[in-house]
Amino acid sequence: MKPRSFLRAALSAAVGALLLAVIPAQAALDVQQWVHLASGTNDEKISLLQEIAAQADMSALPALEALENGSLYVTAGKTPPRILSAKESGEAVDLISGERLPALPDGAENVTINNRVRNAAGLTLATLRLASADTQTRLNAISSLKDKPDARLLPLLDAALQKEKDGRIKEQIEIVRAVILLQDGQRETRLLAIQTLGKTSDPNHLQRLLPLFVRDAQGQFSEPDPRIRDEAQKAAQAIESRAQTGEVIKRVFEGVSLGSILLLAAIGLAITYGLMGVINMAHGEFIMIGAYAAFLAQTLIQRYLPGLFDVWLILAIPVSFTVSALVGILMERLVIRHLYGRPLETLLATWGISLMLIQAVRTLFGAQNVAVENPAWLSGGIEIIGGQILTWNRIALIIFAAIVLAAVALLLAKTRMGLFVRAVTQNRPMSRCMGVPTGRVDSLTFGLGAGLAGLAGCALSQIGNVGPELGQGYIVDSFMVVVLGGVGQIAGAVYAALGLGVLNKFIEGFVGAVPAKIAVLLLIIMFIQKRPQGIFALKGRFADA
Repeated sequence: MKPRSFLRAALSAAVGALLLAVIPAQAALDVQQWVHLASGTNDEKISLLQEIAAQADMSALPALEALENGSLYVTAGKTPPRILSAKESGEAVDLISGERLPALPDGAENVTINNRVRNAAGLTLATLRLASADTQTRLNAISSLKDKPDARLLPLLDAALQKEKDGRIKEQIEIVRAVILLQDGQRETRLLAIQTLGKTSDPNHLQRLLPLFVRDAQGQFSEPDPRIRDEAQKAAQAIESRAQTGEVIKRVFEGVSLGSILLLAAIGLAITYGLMGVINMAHGEFIMIGAYAAFLAQTLIQRYLPGLFDVWLILAIPVSFTVSALVGILMERLVIRHLYGRPLETLLATWGISLMLIQAVRTLFGAQNVAVENPAWLSGGIEIIGGQILTWNRIALIIFAAIVLAAVALLLAKTRMGLFVRAVTQNRPMSRCMGVPTGRVDSLTFGLGAGLAGLAGCALSQIGNVGPELGQGYIVDSFMVVVLGGVGQIAGAVYAALGLGVLNKFIEGFVGAVPAKIAVLLLIIMFIQKRPQGIFALKGRFADA
């Protein structure tokens, strides 16, 4: 070997050895430490957990998770001792070797902890997760530290802040640092912490700032520094303003989502009542049938096509529409067709049919609610100002209602079927004279209205319980939407549904759910007294009735 190459190799080896000596290696999981944890005092347990956190011992992560869940076991009386994690299935996993055992071995002792040790374990667990390579794991870790401010975390947070590349996580780390530094004795540090918290919208930070500028029972300030009091008050006002803005946005969102539900439930009723003048008291049961059809689709896909389970809801949409539409067509052919022109008898007959459908569902599926799962892509939501969450299932519901509304509008305006429906709605005798098959139009239109109610049931299965009485909670609201919007008017139903939804949610925030419904009903009655034709006046054969 040439002298220069030999010197280069020797220098590289020396630098490598120096780096290995300077950089601490990840500690291996010490069995004896965890055996001692099972029998040691609470102070000894907390000391051991702090040592693991200080060493950043990532190998301890599975054992810490088991400790937090109460499923950590050790076999102290055997040689060598073992650290085990018990599973819900009854199996156990050796955390040292990774071996899976059919059951916990004899003599396995559960590591029990009190609240003090549990808090220390949670703190250590979050500390280790903060060093994870997974972004979501780090984000969850820093979120869990918000409610556990501890000055001992500052060096760890400072180091994590220097290494972190993700902007969301850096922001959360700075907030946790500010919560800790808020108690610091240095004035400038506390002012910087207050300003950092003032840029957030979390109401919990408002509670941390209030004691700094609010007088106590004796009229004295607990914070002697006037500048800190002023900054804390400004920060609290900024947080409160953002929280109020977020609350308004959340209520509007919930109102629009409620309005979307009412629109889906009422749009079919608006079409059938506008065409045939039939007061269908079984319309709510079409909603219920659509929900149960979605449940059946979910069950069958889960059993026979498990690979498609993530998209079961999309596959259930045509099923819900078809089943409800077929029941509606059958009901029109067998009963309603023979009662045209007799509104009271139609009302009583459809009410009786609704009771029969409810009892039939009870007989087939039982009286208890059935479990309809949310697909994974509809779980969670978007966090907005004020810490409010807009859930994905309600966002999807609003989009779905808009798509259904657009499809119905296109059907009525651009298709031959829509032309027949509009013709029969405006003048049935003249339409019959022009060769329009009014009987078939009645059946298909009633089936369309029932199918749209089935789509409402499919959507409702994602945000509420599915049971035999599901439709009973929406039949009155559906009629209110139809009457308020104008009988037979799709545009009126849209305005009425969204308006009632938003109004109901805002009133509900002040007086509660039941008084809000009463207040909305009274407002509708007063509106109808002034404008009996609703928001949009009916045009056609019932206009002069």
